[in-house]
Amino acid sequence: MPRIGNDWDEIIGGEFEKPYYQALRSFLIQEYSHAQVYPDMYDIFNALKYTPYRSVKAVILGQDPYHEPGQAHGLSFSVREGVSLPPSLVNIFKELESDIGIPPSKTGDLTPWAKQGVLMLNAVLTVRRGSANSHKGRGWETFTDEVIRALNRREEPIAFILWGAFARSKKAYITNPIHGVFESAHPSPLSAYSGFFGSRVFSKVNRFLIENGIPPINWDLGSDK
Repeated sequence: MPRIGNDWDEIIGGEFEKPYYQALRSFLIQEYSHAQVYPDMYDIFNALKYTPYRSVKAVILGQDPYHEPGQAHGLSFSVREGVSLPPSLVNIFKELESDIGIPPSKTGDLTPWAKQGVLMLNAVLTVRRGSANSHKGRGWETFTDEVIRALNRREEPIAFILWGAFARSKKAYITNPIHGVFESAHPSPLSAYSGFFGSRVFSKVNRFLIENGIPPINWDLGSDK
């Protein structure tokens, strides 16, 4: 069974024993054996590995991993060091600069955010090369919905960042009034001008954290301090 290596094992470890996950596991064994699947199997749970349950300050929810070579490494919207920035990430950096003045990063590796408490969770954690949403409906949504429910039960405030209709549909699981929900259009070029640009989500999230006595996120990828 998978092991995360931090408090997530206690929080959601029981999911790995359930029938839906056993079926998902069998499917993934076949997929990784016969197709090109992203991310690498050892990176599937990086979002949970880098951001323990008790360390979560904010959640950025994505749909499924990037599906081209070298991109996905287990964090929503993030790509590995040295990989060209996808259009959505370019727009995220544009809004970051407009909002709080941080110049666009040359790297798309968002690991420093994850290590500061930003859980960068995709609803579906794997994908076939070149085929977006190819692992949709196989069981990952059941697993990640339980992750969101577990976060909702936490007694410390969390900022949930929901970009686009898919992410916003998960608002139904965020019922605890201590949490903050920050919604806007998706940063994709198809929708960024429909409400993502100008949303000022980064400063709003930090304001929410500070108001709740939680250290803010340093969104500057030049430093993870």
